[in-house]
Amino acid sequence: MELARSERFRPQAEQILREQRTRLRKAGVPGALELVGGSSVDGAMTKGDVDLHLRVEPAQFESAVARLLGMFAVVHPEIWCATLATFEVPADLPTGLAVTPIGTEHDERFSRMWRLLAADPGLVAEYNSVKTDATAAEYENRKSEFFDGVLDRWAEHPSGKSTL
Repeated sequence: MELARSERFRPQAEQILREQRTRLRKAGVPGALELVGGSSVDGAMTKGDVDLHLRVEPAQFESAVARLLGMFAVVHPEIWCATLATFEVPADLPTGLAVTPIGTEHDERFSRMWRLLAADPGLVAEYNSVKTDATAAEYENRKSEFFDGVLDRWAEHPSGKSTL
C-alpha cells in the first residue's frame, strides 16, 4: 500500500468537499458535511482517499439516509446500524461518506478523533507509524485499535471535548 503526506491530496480533497456540500444542499439533504480522515490533518499519511462525515440532527438521520440512498452507492453495509450509514461518493479521488446523528458514539468518534490529531503533532506521528508499520491485512484493525486507544487516553484533551 502506497502512502503519501496529506498535503499532497488536500487541494483535491477540499474541492471534493465543496462539490459534495453543494450537491447535498441542492438535494435537500440536511446536516453539516466535514472533511475528516488522513487527508484532513497536516502531516498525516494517507492512501490518497477522502473521508467525508455528514453530521445530522438525530430526528433527521433516517430521512437524510433515505435521500442519500438515491444519490450514492452503499458501502460496508455490514457496519451499518441505527447511528451509522456509509456510502461511496463518485469523485476524482476515492471518497467515502459516513453519516451519523449528532451526539452519538459514531459521531463523537469521527469528529473527536480528527480534532485530536489535528491538535497534536505527536499523535500524528503515532498515527503515521501505525499506518506505515501495518501490513495490508492488519491495516484496518491496527488503525481502529489506535483510534480506540487515543480516544480512551485523551478523553479530557481540550481538542477532544464534544462540540455539542
